[in-house]
Amino acid sequence: MHHTKIEQIISVIDYIESHLSEKLDLEIISGAMHYSKYHLHRMFTAAVGLTLHDYIQRRRLTEAAKLLVFSEQPILDIALKSGYESQQAFSNIFTAMYKTSPGKYRDNEKFYPLQLKFDFGGNYPMLNSKEASNWNVTFAAENDIPCWMELVRLVIDGFPHLHADEYEAVLRQKIRAKQALILKDGNSAVGAMLFSYQTGAIDFMGVHPLYRKKGIPKAFLEKVMTELLNGKEISITTFREGDKADTGHRREIQDLGFAEAELLIEFGYPTQRFVLNREEQNHGK
Repeated sequence: MHHTKIEQIISVIDYIESHLSEKLDLEIISGAMHYSKYHLHRMFTAAVGLTLHDYIQRRRLTEAAKLLVFSEQPILDIALKSGYESQQAFSNIFTAMYKTSPGKYRDNEKFYPLQLKFDFGGNYPMLNSKEASNWNVTFAAENDIPCWMELVRLVIDGFPHLHADEYEAVLRQKIRAKQALILKDGNSAVGAMLFSYQTGAIDFMGVHPLYRKKGIPKAFLEKVMTELLNGKEISITTFREGDKADTGHRREIQDLGFAEAELLIEFGYPTQRFVLNREEQNHGK
């Protein structure tokens, strides 16, 4: 994706952020930005990995969740501010995404985002390279934490109940224990993985949205399979089937050769464990 296209996406995202509490749809945004609806839809979805509608909905619900926890505004006011015509309509979609009602979420007093504002600041020299990428997956160091956390903010949609401060503390421990892998393009983290030598679990795997189709998860898996977790059962957890909050993570994990295992509840959130089918991996090479 060329630099000018990234700049166009940044302009669209800035426009959305400035008008989150107003009526927003593809027609309105394409008119304001002077793009055709088709061009805008294709360009936005290719870069962000979500449709405009899904991105706006998730951003609004995230801001609503913030108001539920950090303000005393009535739920109806928050619903209207979030673009919903009734408290019931807001409550239905909020519950589908957060797995709890707005009232209970407020009582719990713990905010976590469904979707943060996309920030594509950074330099991506390998993005437009015509040559096949030779991804150099390495152990992360302490000085990688800022760019790692930038990546986490971009992929947070895949990790229910991820709290940045708690996550960063775990990341520091994992870096010291040599259980944190990173892939960088220039100074930007474009892939990251936390894993456990003890359990064979992949605790976190994130890929920069602009690099989604570059084979990065496979490069990480090959690294852990052949060098780090050889002989161990490798597992990962993600959304359950039919979860409206899933933006495609289940499908991506299955495409990598993981098979469904048991259903779990993690931090009060319904998830499912997947186990890597090594036979399938070996045939796929």
